[in-house]
Amino acid sequence: MTVISKILSFFPTFILLLTGAAIVYLAYSPNIFSILAVFLSIYGLPVLVYRLHEWVYPVREGISYLLGEEYSPWWGSHQIQVIYIAIPVLEAVLRLIPGVFSCWLRLWGAKVGRDVYWTTRLEIADRSLLEIGDRVVIGHGVGIYCHIIKPRKQNLMLYVKKVKIGSNVFVGAGSNLAAGVVIGDGSYVPAATKLYPNQKVQ
Repeated sequence: MTVISKILSFFPTFILLLTGAAIVYLAYSPNIFSILAVFLSIYGLPVLVYRLHEWVYPVREGISYLLGEEYSPWWGSHQIQVIYIAIPVLEAVLRLIPGVFSCWLRLWGAKVGRDVYWTTRLEIADRSLLEIGDRVVIGHGVGIYCHIIKPRKQNLMLYVKKVKIGSNVFVGAGSNLAAGVVIGDGSYVPAATKLYPNQKVQ
C-alpha cells in the first residue's frame, strides 16, 4: 500500500472528527456559520476532495491490481466515498427531497437524467461511474457496484467499469448491478435480480 493510500484510508475518520467538532461548535454557538460548518463537513468537503483527487488521479475503467507499489486511484476514491456506505442515513436524508439526490450524484461526476426516483434505502459504491437516463425507478435495497475485487496470483485484481441504465427503466427491489452492467431503455428488472459483470438487459 502506497503512502497516499494509507493517508486516504484515514479520510473517513477525519470526516467523523471534523463533523463532531462542527456539531460541538453548533451546540455552543448556534448560528448560520455553525450550521454551515456541519453541512460542509458532511457533504461539502468529501465532494471537494473527491473532485480534486479525480483531477489528479482519475479512476480508469479496466483491470488493475491493488497490492504493490503503484497507487490505485480507485482505492483513494473509495475511501473518500466510503463514509456514505458506512453511514447510509447521510444519503437517505437527501433522497427524501425530490431531485436532491440526483443533483448530489452529479456533483460526484455521475450522469443522471430527469425524474429519477430513488427509494430511501440503496447502496451505490462508485458514484462517478454511474450513467442513468430519464424516468427511472430504483427500488428498495438496490445495490449498484461498478467494481469487482478478486484474489489472483497473490494479489487483488480490481475490475472497474461503468454501470449504464437507460431511460424508462424499473429496477426491482433487492436487485444487484455489477460492474459493466448495461440496462436498455424501457427495461424491467424484476425484484432480487442479480446482474453479473458486463451483463446486458434489453
